[in-house]
Amino acid sequence: MSDASFAKRLLDNLSTAVLHVDDHLIVRYLNPAAEALLAASRTRAISNPVSEYLVEVGDTPISLTLRLALASLHPLTKREAHLRVGLQDIVVDYTVAPLMTPGEPVTLLIELQPMDRMLRIAREESQIANRQATRALIRGMAHEIKNPLGGIRGAAQLLAKAPAGSDPGEYTSIIIEEADRLRNLADRLLGPRALPRMRLVNIHECLERVRTLILAEADGQVQIKLDYDPSLPELKADPDQLIQALLNITGNALQALMENTCEQDTPTITLRTRPLRQFTIGSVRHRLVLRVDIIDNGPGIPEALLETIFYPMISGRANGTGLGLSIAQDIVHQYHGLIECESRPGHTQFSILLPMNLDRDMPTTP
Repeated sequence: MSDASFAKRLLDNLSTAVLHVDDHLIVRYLNPAAEALLAASRTRAISNPVSEYLVEVGDTPISLTLRLALASLHPLTKREAHLRVGLQDIVVDYTVAPLMTPGEPVTLLIELQPMDRMLRIAREESQIANRQATRALIRGMAHEIKNPLGGIRGAAQLLAKAPAGSDPGEYTSIIIEEADRLRNLADRLLGPRALPRMRLVNIHECLERVRTLILAEADGQVQIKLDYDPSLPELKADPDQLIQALLNITGNALQALMENTCEQDTPTITLRTRPLRQFTIGSVRHRLVLRVDIIDNGPGIPEALLETIFYPMISGRANGTGLGLSIAQDIVHQYHGLIECESRPGHTQFSILLPMNLDRDMPTTP
Protein backbone atom coordinates (compact mmCIF):
# COMPACT_ATOMS: atom_id res chain seq x y z
CA MET A 1 0.00 0.00 0.00
CA SER A 2 1.39 3.41 -1.00
CA ASP A 3 1.91 6.18 1.52
CA ALA A 4 -0.84 8.25 -0.13
CA SER A 5 -3.34 5.38 0.06
CA PHE A 6 -2.46 4.69 3.68
CA ALA A 7 -2.84 8.39 4.61
CA LYS A 8 -6.24 8.51 2.87
CA ARG A 9 -7.33 5.39 4.74
CA LEU A 10 -6.31 6.96 8.05
CA LEU A 11 -8.27 10.14 7.28
CA ASP A 12 -11.31 8.14 6.20
CA ASN A 13 -11.39 6.37 9.57
CA LEU A 14 -11.01 9.45 11.77
CA SER A 15 -13.96 10.50 13.90
CA THR A 16 -12.85 14.13 13.44
CA ALA A 17 -14.25 15.90 10.39
CA VAL A 18 -11.42 16.76 7.96
CA LEU A 19 -11.55 18.80 4.75
CA HIS A 20 -8.79 19.63 2.27
CA VAL A 21 -9.19 22.82 0.21
CA ASP A 22 -6.93 24.40 -2.40
CA ASP A 23 -5.62 27.96 -2.58
CA HIS A 24 -8.94 29.07 -4.14
CA LEU A 25 -10.86 27.52 -1.20
CA ILE A 26 -12.29 24.75 -3.40
CA VAL A 27 -12.96 21.44 -1.66
CA ARG A 28 -10.56 18.71 -2.82
CA TYR A 29 -11.29 16.10 -0.17
CA LEU A 30 -13.52 15.44 2.82
CA ASN A 31 -13.63 12.35 4.98
CA PRO A 32 -16.79 10.45 6.01
CA ALA A 33 -16.93 12.31 9.35
CA ALA A 34 -17.04 15.62 7.46
CA GLU A 35 -19.76 14.25 5.16
CA ALA A 36 -21.88 13.37 8.18
CA LEU A 37 -21.22 16.68 9.94
CA LEU A 38 -21.93 18.86 6.90
CA ALA A 39 -24.71 16.66 5.49
CA ALA A 40 -22.95 16.67 2.12
CA SER A 41 -21.81 13.74 0.02
CA ARG A 42 -18.19 13.58 -1.12
CA THR A 43 -19.05 13.45 -4.83
CA ARG A 44 -21.25 16.53 -4.51
CA ALA A 45 -18.91 18.59 -2.34
CA ILE A 46 -15.61 18.05 -4.18
CA SER A 47 -14.79 20.83 -6.68
CA ASN A 48 -17.27 23.22 -5.03
CA PRO A 49 -16.37 26.27 -2.88
CA VAL A 50 -16.04 25.41 0.81
CA SER A 51 -18.22 28.45 1.58
CA GLU A 52 -21.23 26.48 0.32
CA TYR A 53 -20.85 24.06 3.23
CA LEU A 54 -19.17 26.09 5.98
CA VAL A 55 -21.09 29.27 6.76
CA GLU A 56 -20.07 30.93 10.02
CA VAL A 57 -22.81 32.71 11.92
CA GLY A 58 -21.39 36.05 13.04
CA ASP A 59 -19.36 38.99 11.87
CA THR A 60 -16.29 37.04 10.69
CA PRO A 61 -16.93 34.61 7.81
CA ILE A 62 -14.90 31.42 7.87
CA SER A 63 -13.54 32.25 4.40
CA LEU A 64 -11.70 35.22 5.95
CA THR A 65 -10.05 32.92 8.49
CA LEU A 66 -9.03 30.55 5.70
CA ARG A 67 -7.51 33.34 3.59
CA LEU A 68 -5.65 34.62 6.65
CA ALA A 69 -4.14 31.17 7.16
CA LEU A 70 -3.10 31.10 3.49
CA ALA A 71 -1.48 34.52 3.74
CA SER A 72 0.29 33.98 7.08
CA LEU A 73 1.24 30.32 6.50
CA HIS A 74 0.47 29.70 10.19
CA PRO A 75 -2.17 27.40 11.71
CA LEU A 76 -5.24 29.12 13.15
CA THR A 77 -7.72 27.75 15.69
CA LYS A 78 -11.17 29.03 16.58
CA ARG A 79 -13.14 27.81 19.61
CA GLU A 80 -16.90 27.40 19.80
CA ALA A 81 -17.57 28.76 16.32
CA HIS A 82 -21.21 28.78 15.26
CA LEU A 83 -21.66 27.32 11.77
CA ARG A 84 -24.81 27.02 9.72
CA VAL A 85 -25.19 23.62 8.09
CA GLY A 86 -28.29 23.38 5.95
CA LEU A 87 -31.16 24.61 8.12
CA GLN A 88 -29.48 24.09 11.50
CA ASP A 89 -26.70 25.75 13.46
CA ILE A 90 -23.88 23.74 15.01
CA VAL A 91 -21.05 24.67 17.39
CA VAL A 92 -17.55 23.45 16.51
CA ASP A 93 -13.91 23.98 17.33
CA TYR A 94 -11.97 24.17 14.10
CA THR A 95 -8.31 24.36 13.13
CA VAL A 96 -6.92 25.49 9.79
CA ALA A 97 -3.40 24.29 8.94
CA PRO A 98 -1.51 25.31 5.75
CA LEU A 99 0.02 22.42 3.77
CA MET A 100 3.13 23.40 1.81
CA THR A 101 4.64 21.28 -0.96
CA PRO A 102 7.69 22.59 -2.88
CA GLY A 103 6.70 23.89 -6.31
CA GLU A 104 2.94 23.69 -5.62
CA PRO A 105 0.38 26.20 -4.31
CA VAL A 106 -0.35 26.22 -0.58
CA THR A 107 -3.43 24.23 0.40
CA LEU A 108 -5.36 24.04 3.67
CA LEU A 109 -6.33 21.20 5.97
CA ILE A 110 -9.45 21.98 8.03
CA GLU A 111 -10.31 19.95 11.14
CA LEU A 112 -13.72 20.38 12.75
CA GLN A 113 -14.68 19.00 16.16
CA PRO A 114 -18.41 19.21 17.06
CA MET A 115 -18.91 20.73 20.50
CA ASP A 116 -22.71 20.72 20.86
CA ARG A 117 -22.85 17.53 22.91
CA MET A 118 -19.92 18.55 25.14
CA LEU A 119 -21.42 21.99 25.73
CA ARG A 120 -24.78 20.45 26.57
CA ILE A 121 -23.16 18.07 29.06
CA ALA A 122 -21.20 20.95 30.66
CA ARG A 123 -24.36 23.05 30.85
CA GLU A 124 -26.31 20.22 32.46
CA GLU A 125 -23.53 19.58 34.98
CA SER A 126 -23.46 23.30 35.81
CA GLN A 127 -27.23 23.31 36.32
CA ILE A 128 -27.02 20.29 38.64
CA ALA A 129 -24.20 21.93 40.64
CA ASN A 130 -26.17 25.18 40.87
CA ARG A 131 -29.27 23.35 42.11
CA GLN A 132 -27.24 21.56 44.76
CA ALA A 133 -25.65 24.84 45.87
CA THR A 134 -29.07 26.51 45.96
CA ARG A 135 -30.48 23.73 48.13
CA ALA A 136 -27.51 24.05 50.49
CA LEU A 137 -27.99 27.82 50.58
CA ILE A 138 -31.69 27.48 51.44
CA ARG A 139 -30.96 24.88 54.14
CA GLY A 140 -28.26 27.09 55.63
CA MET A 141 -30.48 30.17 55.65
CA ALA A 142 -33.37 28.21 57.14
CA HIS A 143 -31.09 26.93 59.93
CA GLU A 144 -29.75 30.42 60.71
CA ILE A 145 -33.22 32.01 60.68
CA LYS A 146 -34.98 29.23 62.59
CA ASN A 147 -32.99 29.62 65.82
CA PRO A 148 -33.72 33.32 66.46
CA LEU A 149 -37.32 32.87 65.35
CA GLY A 150 -37.70 30.11 67.92
CA GLY A 151 -36.35 32.42 70.61
CA ILE A 152 -38.70 35.22 69.58
CA ARG A 153 -41.70 32.89 69.57
CA GLY A 154 -40.83 31.40 72.97
CA ALA A 155 -40.32 34.82 74.56
CA ALA A 156 -43.59 36.08 73.06
CA GLN A 157 -45.48 33.05 74.49
CA LEU A 158 -44.00 33.59 77.93
CA LEU A 159 -44.80 37.28 77.69
CA ALA A 160 -48.41 36.49 76.82
CA LYS A 161 -48.70 34.19 79.86
CA ALA A 162 -47.02 36.59 82.26
CA PRO A 163 -49.28 37.72 85.11
CA ALA A 164 -50.58 41.26 85.04
CA GLY A 165 -48.24 43.77 86.65
CA SER A 166 -45.11 41.59 86.20
CA ASP A 167 -41.96 43.03 84.64
CA PRO A 168 -41.80 42.07 80.91
CA GLY A 169 -38.24 43.31 80.56
CA GLU A 170 -36.62 39.86 80.45
CA TYR A 171 -38.87 38.65 77.64
CA THR A 172 -38.68 41.84 75.60
CA SER A 173 -34.88 41.76 75.87
CA ILE A 174 -34.86 38.26 74.35
CA ILE A 175 -37.11 39.40 71.51
CA ILE A 176 -34.89 42.41 70.79
CA GLU A 177 -31.68 40.36 70.91
CA GLU A 178 -33.01 37.67 68.58
CA ALA A 179 -34.40 40.30 66.17
CA ASP A 180 -30.94 41.88 66.16
CA ARG A 181 -29.45 38.50 65.26
CA LEU A 182 -31.76 38.30 62.25
CA ARG A 183 -30.85 41.82 61.20
CA ASN A 184 -27.13 41.09 61.53
CA LEU A 185 -27.54 37.96 59.43
CA ALA A 186 -29.26 39.97 56.71
CA ASP A 187 -26.50 42.61 56.84
CA ARG A 188 -23.80 39.95 56.48
CA LEU A 189 -25.61 38.37 53.53
CA LEU A 190 -25.74 41.75 51.81
CA GLY A 191 -22.03 42.21 52.37
CA PRO A 192 -20.17 45.52 52.68
CA ARG A 193 -22.46 48.36 51.68
CA ALA A 194 -20.42 51.43 52.66
CA LEU A 195 -18.48 53.17 49.90
CA PRO A 196 -14.78 52.28 50.10
CA ARG A 197 -12.41 54.89 51.50
CA MET A 198 -9.68 54.68 48.89
CA ARG A 199 -6.03 55.44 49.57
CA LEU A 200 -2.63 54.00 48.82
CA VAL A 201 -2.16 50.92 51.00
CA ASN A 202 0.83 48.73 51.75
CA ILE A 203 -0.56 45.19 51.61
CA HIS A 204 2.00 44.07 54.20
CA GLU A 205 0.57 46.50 56.74
CA CYS A 206 -2.84 44.86 56.26
CA LEU A 207 -1.30 41.40 56.61
CA GLU A 208 0.54 42.41 59.78
CA ARG A 209 -2.74 43.61 61.29
CA VAL A 210 -4.33 40.26 60.42
CA ARG A 211 -1.32 38.38 61.83
CA THR A 212 -1.63 40.23 65.16
CA LEU A 213 -5.33 39.41 65.44
CA ILE A 214 -4.83 35.73 64.53
CA LEU A 215 -1.94 35.28 66.97
CA ALA A 216 -4.05 36.75 69.78
CA GLU A 217 -6.89 34.34 68.98
CA ALA A 218 -4.60 31.33 68.52
CA ASP A 219 -3.10 31.78 71.99
CA GLY A 220 0.19 30.16 71.00
CA GLN A 221 -1.36 27.06 69.40
CA VAL A 222 -0.63 28.05 65.79
CA GLN A 223 2.57 29.27 64.15
CA ILE A 224 2.47 31.97 61.45
CA LYS A 225 5.23 32.14 58.83
CA LEU A 226 5.81 35.23 56.69
CA ASP A 227 7.11 35.20 53.13
CA TYR A 228 6.77 38.78 51.89
CA ASP A 229 8.11 40.37 48.72
CA PRO A 230 9.22 43.85 49.90
CA SER A 231 9.43 45.16 46.32
CA LEU A 232 5.66 45.29 45.90
CA PRO A 233 4.30 48.81 45.30
CA GLU A 234 1.39 50.24 47.22
CA LEU A 235 -2.15 49.37 46.20
CA LYS A 236 -5.06 51.78 45.84
CA ALA A 237 -7.77 50.32 48.07
CA ASP A 238 -9.76 50.60 51.27
CA PRO A 239 -7.52 49.06 53.97
CA ASP A 240 -10.46 48.12 56.20
CA GLN A 241 -12.04 46.10 53.38
CA LEU A 242 -8.77 44.35 52.57
CA ILE A 243 -8.23 43.50 56.24
CA GLN A 244 -11.75 42.07 56.44
CA ALA A 245 -11.22 39.87 53.36
CA LEU A 246 -7.81 38.68 54.60
CA LEU A 247 -9.11 38.08 58.12
CA ASN A 248 -12.09 36.05 56.89
CA ILE A 249 -9.81 33.66 55.02
CA THR A 250 -7.07 33.50 57.66
CA GLY A 251 -9.66 33.04 60.40
CA ASN A 252 -11.06 30.03 58.56
CA ALA A 253 -7.55 28.57 58.34
CA LEU A 254 -7.07 29.09 62.06
CA GLN A 255 -10.35 27.36 62.92
CA ALA A 256 -9.52 24.44 60.63
CA LEU A 257 -6.15 23.98 62.34
CA MET A 258 -7.53 24.24 65.87
CA GLU A 259 -10.41 21.85 65.16
CA ASN A 260 -8.16 19.24 63.57
CA THR A 261 -7.53 16.50 66.11
CA CYS A 262 -5.38 14.32 63.83
CA GLU A 263 -1.65 14.05 64.42
CA GLN A 264 0.22 16.50 62.23
CA ASP A 265 3.19 18.83 62.07
CA THR A 266 3.10 22.07 64.01
CA PRO A 267 -0.12 23.84 62.95
CA THR A 268 1.12 26.58 60.62
CA ILE A 269 -0.34 29.39 58.56
CA THR A 270 1.89 30.94 55.88
CA LEU A 271 1.26 34.45 54.56
CA ARG A 272 3.01 35.02 51.22
CA THR A 273 3.02 37.90 48.72
CA ARG A 274 4.26 37.86 45.13
CA PRO A 275 3.95 40.05 42.02
CA LEU A 276 2.57 38.54 38.80
CA ARG A 277 3.41 40.30 35.54
CA GLN A 278 1.21 40.29 32.43
CA PHE A 279 -1.40 38.23 34.23
CA THR A 280 -4.96 37.67 33.00
CA ILE A 281 -7.95 37.78 35.38
CA GLY A 282 -11.15 36.80 33.64
CA SER A 283 -10.77 38.24 30.15
CA VAL A 284 -8.62 41.24 31.15
CA ARG A 285 -4.84 41.17 30.99
CA HIS A 286 -3.11 43.27 33.66
CA ARG A 287 0.44 44.58 33.58
CA LEU A 288 0.96 43.85 37.27
CA VAL A 289 -1.09 41.76 39.70
CA LEU A 290 -0.57 41.30 43.42
CA ARG A 291 -0.99 37.74 44.70
CA VAL A 292 -1.49 37.07 48.39
CA ASP A 293 -1.33 33.40 49.39
CA ILE A 294 -2.81 32.21 52.67
CA ILE A 295 -1.64 28.63 53.23
CA ASP A 296 -2.34 26.23 56.08
CA ASN A 297 -1.28 22.65 56.75
CA GLY A 298 -4.64 21.57 58.12
CA PRO A 299 -6.90 18.70 57.05
CA GLY A 300 -7.96 20.34 53.78
CA ILE A 301 -11.37 21.15 52.33
CA PRO A 302 -13.60 18.23 51.29
CA GLU A 303 -13.58 17.85 47.52
CA ALA A 304 -17.38 18.04 47.41
CA LEU A 305 -17.22 21.59 48.85
CA LEU A 306 -14.46 23.00 46.64
CA GLU A 307 -16.78 23.97 43.78
CA THR A 308 -19.20 25.85 46.06
CA ILE A 309 -16.88 27.08 48.81
CA PHE A 310 -17.47 30.76 47.92
CA TYR A 311 -21.27 30.47 47.94
CA PRO A 312 -23.01 32.06 50.94
CA MET A 313 -24.26 29.68 53.63
CA ILE A 314 -21.96 26.89 52.37
CA SER A 315 -19.73 25.72 55.20
CA GLY A 316 -17.79 22.61 56.12
CA ARG A 317 -18.22 23.27 59.85
CA ALA A 318 -21.31 22.46 61.86
CA ASN A 319 -21.35 25.88 63.51
CA GLY A 320 -20.25 27.89 60.46
CA THR A 321 -22.49 30.27 58.52
CA GLY A 322 -20.50 30.08 55.30
CA LEU A 323 -20.51 33.86 54.89
CA GLY A 324 -16.82 34.65 55.44
CA LEU A 325 -15.50 33.47 52.08
CA SER A 326 -18.50 34.84 50.22
CA ILE A 327 -17.94 38.30 51.71
CA ALA A 328 -14.19 38.10 51.01
CA GLN A 329 -14.85 37.23 47.36
CA ASP A 330 -17.33 40.12 47.05
CA ILE A 331 -14.75 42.56 48.44
CA VAL A 332 -12.02 41.36 46.08
CA HIS A 333 -14.41 41.51 43.11
CA GLN A 334 -14.90 45.21 43.82
CA TYR A 335 -11.24 45.66 42.92
CA HIS A 336 -11.62 43.58 39.73
CA GLY A 337 -9.74 40.77 41.45
CA LEU A 338 -10.35 37.12 42.24
CA ILE A 339 -9.84 34.55 44.99
CA GLU A 340 -8.74 31.06 44.00
CA CYS A 341 -8.53 27.96 46.17
CA GLU A 342 -6.73 24.65 45.96
CA SER A 343 -6.78 22.09 48.73
CA ARG A 344 -5.58 18.65 49.67
CA PRO A 345 -4.92 17.06 53.06
CA GLY A 346 -2.03 18.92 54.65
CA HIS A 347 -2.13 21.88 52.24
CA THR A 348 -4.89 24.41 51.64
CA GLN A 349 -4.04 27.56 49.72
CA PHE A 350 -6.24 30.59 49.09
CA SER A 351 -4.77 33.03 46.56
CA ILE A 352 -6.07 36.60 46.40
CA LEU A 353 -5.33 38.21 43.03
CA LEU A 354 -5.56 42.01 42.90
CA PRO A 355 -4.71 44.14 39.84
CA MET A 356 -2.29 46.91 40.74
CA ASN A 357 -3.31 49.35 37.99
CA LEU A 358 -3.43 52.52 40.02
CA ASP A 359 -5.14 54.46 37.22
CA ARG A 360 -8.19 52.19 37.06
CA ASP A 361 -11.62 53.39 38.12
CA MET A 362 -12.37 53.30 41.81
CA PRO A 363 -14.65 50.40 42.79
CA THR A 364 -18.21 51.14 43.66
CA THR A 365 -20.49 49.23 45.99
CA PRO A 366 -23.79 48.17 44.43
